[in-house]
Amino acid sequence: MTTSSSSSTHRWFTRVSLLLALGLLPYLTGCVVVAAGAAGAGAIAYVRGELESSLDQNFNKTVDATRAALKDLEFAKISEKKDALEAEFVYRTALDKKVNIKLKKLADKTTKVKIRIDLLGDESLSITILEKIKANL
Repeated sequence: MTTSSSSSTHRWFTRVSLLLALGLLPYLTGCVVVAAGAAGAGAIAYVRGELESSLDQNFNKTVDATRAALKDLEFAKISEKKDALEAEFVYRTALDKKVNIKLKKLADKTTKVKIRIDLLGDESLSITILEKIKANL
């Protein structure tokens, strides 16, 4: 009976462990990706569907470069908001993907850029947009 009891306990433990692992799986996906960007740019991180980077550039120049990048990519403008410290751009692609870009002034020559595509994110498109912003700086 000890072997049967031990075997049954082992199966129960295995099932519970599997259920816990499967339950936590959605929280473990989409974690960190890229490390360092090109010269003059800070590190790039792609976490939970959002690309984040710090650019060594003036806030207003980064705002202008973002507008130019979105125009170059021919995205449809939904809305834009800007004050002296933050800006937000909401656009749509030809395939109706929502593009949300947030800029935040961190210092005189440092601007944080956050890019999210739709709800779940699109790493490739986010990187393309960031590279286009950098090209317009």
